[in-house]
Amino acid sequence: MGTVASSKASDDMSWGEVAQLGLRYGKIPLALLAVEALYWFITQPSDTLALIQVTEAYIWNEVTQLMFGEGASTLSTHNGWMTRIDFHHEAFPGALDSVGLYVSDECAGVHEMIFLSTLVLMTDGVTQREKFKAVAVMCGIVYVLNIVRLVAFYPIAVEGCLANPNQPECLNDMWNFHTFVYQWGFLIVLLLMWLAWFKFIGGANRTMKAAQEEKEQWRIILRKRWGQKHFAFIGVMVAFFGIAWFWVNGNATAMDAKSVIDFCAFSDLTTPNCYDAQNTWDNAIQGAWSFAVLGLVIGTLGMYEIERKDSEGNWPVLPSQEDTNKEVESKSKKEKPKGSWRNRSTSEEE
Repeated sequence: MGTVASSKASDDMSWGEVAQLGLRYGKIPLALLAVEALYWFITQPSDTLALIQVTEAYIWNEVTQLMFGEGASTLSTHNGWMTRIDFHHEAFPGALDSVGLYVSDECAGVHEMIFLSTLVLMTDGVTQREKFKAVAVMCGIVYVLNIVRLVAFYPIAVEGCLANPNQPECLNDMWNFHTFVYQWGFLIVLLLMWLAWFKFIGGANRTMKAAQEEKEQWRIILRKRWGQKHFAFIGVMVAFFGIAWFWVNGNATAMDAKSVIDFCAFSDLTTPNCYDAQNTWDNAIQGAWSFAVLGLVIGTLGMYEIERKDSEGNWPVLPSQEDTNKEVESKSKKEKPKGSWRNRSTSEEE
């Protein structure tokens, strides 16, 4: 009975192990926040991911025509890029019986790919090779799912407008579907994908055992040895982030241009004034982006370091940790077993 009880106790995680696991994964939300800030600076200029947007618009148009007929959609330009899709059906509202959409940088699916990749890459207990394989497969799945989402717009719009033809309200089902997927749908799918992968690889056990230490020769870790220059790097990063924020939000000319852009987008205008405002806003964002990227690189140099195994295959240990290990080892050697051999053997059998 005593043996069974002890084995059950060993299977349960102690509060210390729970705290250790929490600290390991506490860095994931921080990394996601950093990635969100980085992505915000990337996508503030219009059509930042133009090449991806163009390829997705082309596939979207071709698949829509293949599934619903050649006259179902047409591909045209938006802001100089072939990213606009016009749906055509006699039940759609307006004189042209068409609905115009376009693939923006937010709709390209890259945001979701970066989010999911961060979750995978920040997962401990998994080798770098396994992580990169998982990222490649999951990003491919996200790309396909995003195309499926775009293709689903047409049948949803047609179904709504057949029930209420030639009325602007008939497109509400399509807009509601887009809003839900954009705000919550993809987030749920991404988390489920990561959880399924995490469960499949035995993430919790592998994290506690740090299985990657047996195979990897190097790793990127939070800095263990801090000096004045490292704190200076962090200070420079914070300062550059502040400059990047002020470069946009403290720039009256840029904010006025943003107001003009919002009005042009709402009114679907393409006047020279709209193009000038877009260029002014893009220049402001590009300046902020330059400061933010530079600050992020400098901050990364301060916060992280590359750790390599020594010639014996062991990770380097700080002097304080080495002294502690030696002290514990010396104490264990000095301690003598108490009681007779018979008593010890009896207690061990129990």
